[in-house]
Amino acid sequence: MFLSQISNHYTRHTTFTAVALGAITAGFVAFAQPTHALDTPASHVYLVDTTTGAVLMDKQGDIPMAPASMSKLMTLYMVFERLQDGRLSLDDKFYVSENAWRKGGAKTGGSTMFLEPSMRVRVEDLIRGIIVQSGNDACIVVAEALSGSEEAFATEMTDKARELGMMDSTFKNSTGWPNPEHRVSSRDLAKLAQLTIEQFPEFYHYYSEETFVYNGIKQSNRNPLIYKGMGADGLKTGHTQESGYGLTASAGRKDRRLVLVVNGLSSKKMRSTESERLLEWGFREFGNYELFKAGDVVTDASVWLGQKGSVPLIVENDLTLTLPKKVRHKMKVTAKFEGPVPAPISKGQHLGTLSISAPNTDTIEVPLLAGNSVSQLGMMGRLGAALDYILWGSSQ
Repeated sequence: MFLSQISNHYTRHTTFTAVALGAITAGFVAFAQPTHALDTPASHVYLVDTTTGAVLMDKQGDIPMAPASMSKLMTLYMVFERLQDGRLSLDDKFYVSENAWRKGGAKTGGSTMFLEPSMRVRVEDLIRGIIVQSGNDACIVVAEALSGSEEAFATEMTDKARELGMMDSTFKNSTGWPNPEHRVSSRDLAKLAQLTIEQFPEFYHYYSEETFVYNGIKQSNRNPLIYKGMGADGLKTGHTQESGYGLTASAGRKDRRLVLVVNGLSSKKMRSTESERLLEWGFREFGNYELFKAGDVVTDASVWLGQKGSVPLIVENDLTLTLPKKVRHKMKVTAKFEGPVPAPISKGQHLGTLSISAPNTDTIEVPLLAGNSVSQLGMMGRLGAALDYILWGSSQ
């Protein structure tokens, strides 16, 4: 723990303050303030560090938008969920209806994995067809197999979104085909991407596959970042005339993972360059700084009329802070409590607050808890302590 110089000076019933500057040690959960410092031509941007939940950039993140094929993240989520709980297997086969072929085929102008009517297709092939080839036909096949119709499946997609806390999302189809009521916010897409990565590690690898061959036709993954050697390993592109060019992407480096959603860009080239630029900015300008492990002692508080003279103040959970690298040396960690603390004290009792602040960030406040229990002195002990206080000003 970096809190090597922490003041223990306080008086009874006054606020104790300990200040430390710089980096500290191991943890989980802390947040940087969203920034708009970097200009971008994208109409929607949401960039988040998944380790801490810190939002590094938010441009219209809560505004529902046309998500185009990024909608397919939810279609796949619902497939992965059924695979994980045993309702499906990768070797199950789904029937290709005339409707799926007609609505999702190349003649419509959308992306396709070139399925043909009456084919029976393995679920694993459909997954690859949706991810690598962005196949609309594959999405409709999945929707009809799982819910009977694409309309019913879209209703289930919206219900699932609400269940996951995606409150700015409404699905009207399984593909992202243009529909004025089909809307998803970039924040919701980032949440869905993070849940996919965390909940389905056994299936997430499909998002990084570069090519897939089906029905004799080889196609390449449309995600430009997975070819750049920058740690990107997913997820999904999108494009319609209404939405512009978009991408939900994720990249991992060492102990950090960023998820980025961009939309409203004017070309494939801009989608590639802008997505790369924003992710590189996130990795370069921000760092994760470990403060405390769960149960770490922040400081000790003197105890009034207790069997022990002090009680350790601890944090319950791991704590990590995402900060702009240029301000990390100005970080302040302040412990506040009223002391001395009167006995009896129960382990886990809330005794104070740990406040963490830095320039241009939201202040974080974390409860300080008693690290152990302290019993109250007996009657004679309390009388003796009171006499000491009268005579000598001692708190014990």
